[in-house]
Amino acid sequence: MNFVSIDFETANEKRFSPCAVGVVVGNEQEILDEFYSLINPLTEFRSFNTYIHGIKEADVADAPTFPEVWEELKGYLDRQLVIAHNASFDMSVLRQTLDRFDLIYPEMDYLCTANIAKRVWPSLENHKLNTLAAHHEIRFEHHHALEDARVAAKIFMKQLSEHEHSSDALLKYCRMTKGSIYERGYTAPRSRPAKKKSRRIYF
Repeated sequence: MNFVSIDFETANEKRFSPCAVGVVVGNEQEILDEFYSLINPLTEFRSFNTYIHGIKEADVADAPTFPEVWEELKGYLDRQLVIAHNASFDMSVLRQTLDRFDLIYPEMDYLCTANIAKRVWPSLENHKLNTLAAHHEIRFEHHHALEDARVAAKIFMKQLSEHEHSSDALLKYCRMTKGSIYERGYTAPRSRPAKKKSRRIYF
């Protein structure tokens, strides 16, 4: 089973301002392909965002715009299972940027590795990407789009390995459903409350 991991960095607080994207294709056992590009967001940078990811306006002056990147990027996403850590952010970046440039949506399912981690490793202090990486002894440069996508892929592999290497088995255990994106619409992943352990009462 192949899947695609994606991560965006943005130039400012607007979700339609991606300035970098990282994509990693993997399966249950290994990484198969990677793609990375800086993006000229055609909008201003905020100092807070630059502080987080280190990308400056000058760095993207000659970078392709999102429409120029999209043809290749869409080839990775269309009709695939896509994952992201805190997927609500990355999926909203994708949708709002497609809307901004009036580009056709891909058809794809998606999952959030952060929400899955809360069910698979509930005892961790938190389920941030750097916390999960440290727990699994994965070293990386945080807030670099390709590195973050790569770590999310490795985390998803570990989640699959604990559940028959099957996304269906993993979702059944987590009591979750996939989200989906389709032309000018989306459905967010859903989760049911975790089962409470029953207590035996003795008289």
